[in-house]
Amino acid sequence: MTSLIESPERRALRSAVAALAARYGRDYFAAAVREGTHADELWAEAGKLGYLGVALPEAYGGGGAGIAELALVLEELGTAGCPLLMMVVSPAICGTVIARFGTDAQKSAWLPGLAAGTTRMAFGITEPDAGSNSHRLTTTARRDGTDWILTGRKVFISGVDVADATLVVGRTEDARSGRLKPCLFVVGRDTPGFTRRLIPMDVSSPEKQFELVLDAVRLPADALVGDEDAGLLQLFAGLNPERVMTAAFAIGMGRYAVARAVAYARTRRVWDEPIGAHQAVAHPLAQSHIELELARLMMYKAADLYDAGDDAGAGEAANMAKYAAAEAAVRAVDHAVHTLGGNGLSTEFGLASLITAARVARVAPVSREMILNYVSHQTLGLPKSY
Repeated sequence: MTSLIESPERRALRSAVAALAARYGRDYFAAAVREGTHADELWAEAGKLGYLGVALPEAYGGGGAGIAELALVLEELGTAGCPLLMMVVSPAICGTVIARFGTDAQKSAWLPGLAAGTTRMAFGITEPDAGSNSHRLTTTARRDGTDWILTGRKVFISGVDVADATLVVGRTEDARSGRLKPCLFVVGRDTPGFTRRLIPMDVSSPEKQFELVLDAVRLPADALVGDEDAGLLQLFAGLNPERVMTAAFAIGMGRYAVARAVAYARTRRVWDEPIGAHQAVAHPLAQSHIELELARLMMYKAADLYDAGDDAGAGEAANMAKYAAAEAAVRAVDHAVHTLGGNGLSTEFGLASLITAARVARVAPVSREMILNYVSHQTLGLPKSY
């Protein structure tokens, strides 16, 4: 199904999510940040209405749709000023991986709660010394009888304090080659040896970032998700949706910033006409609107490719979508702040906090430079420099 023209079902979903988000809005979100709380009320209502689980299988309480619909939900929440970062992690990454590769028991244990929003799961891949090179992960898992022993460290892991479990990327030894390969393990929040430390961040978000330490964490055999030999296939089954959802996060943020700036430019008068009548003000906002719309098209192309089962095509498109959306969001926020002048830096108008937040999409979950590397050698066939 093409996303160039939205289906009636998607338009209805967009309208319903926008109505929910409007009842909360940026003031609600900003209050949660200011008070150090979480957007639990919005999360719970979104889950109850079926929006968090829209892409998960119907058999486990989900909506049976796809990542395209889940991205739509996050985009509309962001457009209202209240994006839920844990949507990128809990239903999109963890829910997708378990739905595709989990055992029947794992699906029954986790998917209904993830779909309803009553259960949340974090995702642990980034490490202090590995950075963008996932082949250098040092978190390792070794067998001990039927159990696994998991040891290592993770950093910048979102929402561990509210998550019931974390889907951790570790490496196991291939018995045939002796080489280490990535594997995924579900680690419950109260598992002995599994500890977390808050990482202070200058990012305005209710979701907090953590360093994780896994000190010889003993896990039962059924903590392993999927096939021990599937490796990167399973990992990228979660990372491609992560990139699509990051694009949705950024596009929603950009749309929110442009809408605030447009409303201001329509009414703010310095001389005889509203400032929006001046091309120096109007054109940057028009440019940002165009860039956001173009990024949105690539995002839905990536989502539809993924939902159609084209993992290779989705990988390329998801990287491009994330890149385009991040760049568009950063410029949209900058243009919006400049439109408001001094008011753009005030707490009252709520745009200044987006200056840092928008740049997160340039850095995470993969940097813009690594996406350019990917496109240059995977798409264009140029030699690698690393």
